[in-house]
Amino acid sequence: MADKTSLPSTEPHHAPIFDTGPHPDPLKAIGDGGEPQPSESFAFNDLGTFDTDAFLHPVNGASHAEPVVVPAAPTVVPASYQYLKRWQFVFIVAAVWVLAAAAGLGFYFWWYTSLDKTAAVFSVLIYLIVCSVASMLVSMVQNRPPVTALAIALMSAPLASVAAAAVLHGAYYFEWIARPTIG
Repeated sequence: MADKTSLPSTEPHHAPIFDTGPHPDPLKAIGDGGEPQPSESFAFNDLGTFDTDAFLHPVNGASHAEPVVVPAAPTVVPASYQYLKRWQFVFIVAAVWVLAAAAGLGFYFWWYTSLDKTAAVFSVLIYLIVCSVASMLVSMVQNRPPVTALAIALMSAPLASVAAAAVLHGAYYFEWIARPTIG
């Protein structure tokens, strides 16, 4: 059988105090029913006796029941902007949309002139998947506003492609430009 005096963790003690200061003195097992009784003093280094309701008593005329506002410390931000200027955003989106419009015109012309449209439709599907996946991957970059603008532009690139293809379709329909010969 183990010696109980070598196991100091079994000694009764008060519940921990999580606000400030060390634990009070351990409980002493005294009494008729074997109940642990608190020790006589709960002194914290020369701070006086321990009082669980000390925060409710006014000190210097002020009540400590309300939280004290501590202002946040200023932090140094890296030299990069945390936002993007409007003209930069418009330039990035417009550059991607010009390329997407060219792709839309090419896909529509290929689809319109081909007899077997399977390859053209499959290529459009791959284009949509690439735009979606690329925009999601690019959007995971943190703290780079131009890259975030690029992600928005990539996600909306199919819109620009469809708009350009719709303009070309309208030009064919209203015979503003001659229809290409098929075959």
